Amino acid sequence: MSIAKKMQSYIERSSWIRKMFEEGVKLKKLYGEDEVFDLSLGNPDLPPPSCIRETLKNMWENYEPSMHRYMPNAGFPFVRELVAEKASKDYEVSFSPEDIVLTCGAAGALNVIFKALLNPGEEVVFPKPFFVEYVFYAENHQGIPKPVNTKSDFSLDLDALEEAITPSTKVVLLNSPNNPTGVVYSEEELRELSNLLKNKSKKYGKTIYLVSDEPYRNLVFDGVKVPSLFKFYESVIVAYSFSKELSLAGERIGFIAVSPFIKDKNLLVDAMILANRILGFVNAPAISQRLIAACLSSKVDIRTYERRRNLLIDVLRTGGLEFVMPKGGFFVFPKTPIDDVKFCEVLKKYRILAVPGRGFGLKNHIRLSFCVKENVILKMKEGFVKACQEALKQKDV
Repeated sequence: MSIAKKMQSYIERSSWIRKMFEEGVKLKKLYGEDEVFDLSLGNPDLPPPSCIRETLKNMWENYEPSMHRYMPNAGFPFVRELVAEKASKDYEVSFSPEDIVLTCGAAGALNVIFKALLNPGEEVVFPKPFFVEYVFYAENHQGIPKPVNTKSDFSLDLDALEEAITPSTKVVLLNSPNNPTGVVYSEEELRELSNLLKNKSKKYGKTIYLVSDEPYRNLVFDGVKVPSLFKFYESVIVAYSFSKELSLAGERIGFIAVSPFIKDKNLLVDAMILANRILGFVNAPAISQRLIAACLSSKVDIRTYERRRNLLIDVLRTGGLEFVMPKGGFFVFPKTPIDDVKFCEVLKKYRILAVPGRGFGLKNHIRLSFCVKENVILKMKEGFVKACQEALKQKDV
């Protein structure tokens, strides 16, 4: 075997989403694009806000070759300033441009954060189910990923978290709205978690950082508001992405916001800026930085995603599946009547693609994305209900 052993294990562990993608390609060749119902990927499909096109047009009309040059590793100073102003309003904390590092999306942000914080063997604790890449991101920097159970409604289990946090814990990582569940953690949960971390930090004589992965922060439904962690805890770092709210997933643009109350904040930010460079990101893409600077107050029409969510929920109810209503994001994570992998195989008979829950650390669930057109959800309903009925018969055998 010529590849690294660790990469071989990663390939095996991360195979579920890739497998569903490959199955989709095969089925589409056999039946055609319109006859395959691929609910496996969270790839934003709404057009970006008009501001994006207008800004690109303006860039072209006023084109200068200097647009593409290197800038400071933390990003263009004028963009950091604008992002700091927006973050100050969104999080109800006063950020300076020096508290902001522009990154290659939230994924780049998390890797930069972990590179700056983790010593070998230090733990990254996070609730499950979880975004599959968290394990890899922690291990990229010799950290120990440590998933922790949540309650039946996917809310935080504070007792389980308290037991999981040890003297080796360096980071507690949250994702709200959550991928894959769509859960938004409440102010009460976050306040209790913050008190827990304060006590644990004092007990162990060290800082435990609370890192929040927030690519879906501005993609919420039913009037829900995502609480600001900065109100409850001093040592907070946010990893943010514009991928979802601006439909710019492929442009890889986000930022890190570092709490101004963190001890040795300037040293931490310096470490992140260096990490941005030495990890090979160097800097966030220049054109993307200019795009978000012009479009910080814009976002896609969230009502479209909310309608799709409601249609998909109706399908689940008709099929008799149990689920927690997603309050944000692109996904719903229902329980399966049989083993999650077997249920995905049943769904595939009806040309419906879903991802087994074990890919997110929790078996006997599936992740379904509503990043698909409404007619796709309506058209797959009959097949989905039949798949549920077939699975229930298997369960009774």
